[in-house]
Amino acid sequence: MALRATAVERQKAAMIQPLDLLARLLYRDGLMLILDKPAGLPVHRGPKGGPSLEALLDGLRFGLPRPPALAHRLDRETSGCLVLGRHRQALQRLGRLFAAGRVDKIYWAVTEGAPPADTGTIELPLGRRAGDPRSWWMAVDPAARPAVTDYRLLGRAGELCWLELRPRTGRTHQLRVHLAALGCPILGDRIYGRHDRIDLPLHLHARSIGVPLYPKRSPVCVSAPPPNHMLPALEDAGFRIEAA
Repeated sequence: MALRATAVERQKAAMIQPLDLLARLLYRDGLMLILDKPAGLPVHRGPKGGPSLEALLDGLRFGLPRPPALAHRLDRETSGCLVLGRHRQALQRLGRLFAAGRVDKIYWAVTEGAPPADTGTIELPLGRRAGDPRSWWMAVDPAARPAVTDYRLLGRAGELCWLELRPRTGRTHQLRVHLAALGCPILGDRIYGRHDRIDLPLHLHARSIGVPLYPKRSPVCVSAPPPNHMLPALEDAGFRIEAA
């Protein structure tokens, strides 16, 4: 039944329509849009085709001649705050902010097991997994590029922990590999987690983002509500919707 529930979640994400995407719009101005991306929907079209977020972006032009484009990316199974640039100049400005590490990104994760301390920093370089034909799989590699993640324990329920994560770098699968290396993989991680729990969706959510897009204004700060599949574990760990 749990495997079937995972398939249903993916099917719902694949069937999302432009109007559904419009309802998930968290922020809009002349340069930038911020969406609450659903879990299970890839941002790019895969080599075998299929639905993707990019294929739906024409419905978010709001009068401009071209649809917005991705300023960064989230994994297929990750939900939450995703930034789009509305035109080329906006994308260039956003690209510089992301590249310089000036965008404040906060993720929530539910992990299997606890980190060694309630707060800490994970500094483990990450590179492509050697000799693996699935070249997008990552591994800790001392010779690879630096990767740094700050974490904070927000709550726990038995073996499950609710963590706040602040990546200082943006490596592929950084949070997933870092937490697995720490001994507390993300619940439902079918690549780096426990193989007896692959029936669950990935419990990783891009909770909020702060973008210093305008030099003379405060950063644009937006939060996305956690997805339904994460709520039971989060509530067991102390999360309350009215306090979010």
